[in-house]
Amino acid sequence: MSLSDDERNALVAYRLEKANRTYKQAVDSVPLGYWEMTANRLYYSAYYAVSALLLNKGFTVQTHNGIIQMLGLHLIKPGLLDKSYGTLYGKLFSMRQTGDYGDTFELEEDDVLPLVEPTKNLINTISKLLKNNK
Repeated sequence: MSLSDDERNALVAYRLEKANRTYKQAVDSVPLGYWEMTANRLYYSAYYAVSALLLNKGFTVQTHNGIIQMLGLHLIKPGLLDKSYGTLYGKLFSMRQTGDYGDTFELEEDDVLPLVEPTKNLINTISKLLKNNK
């Protein structure tokens, strides 16, 4: 996919806005105790934010596993993001998989709630990187 600078910038902005909107959905589901939904929304908020930063750096990724690989290779290894965000992203991905597809395991508050604030920190960090990169 070949994008002009304007198209890429618009898509990056859209993905970042979608990350924030999806994060709000996660937070709004916390009082309801819908832990699988919260985990799903937290993961996707991180996914949209990371994909926005990767796109800003010129990388397009087609799969969830591709995002994980590119996150480590192009954002964490060179020091753009702290490695704790790679660990967080991996946990979010695993929880989303469990919540969406696990037939014999249910997520609980203690699994999900500790990841709410770190996910917001990831989105905020990426927002600052994108803002400083303009």
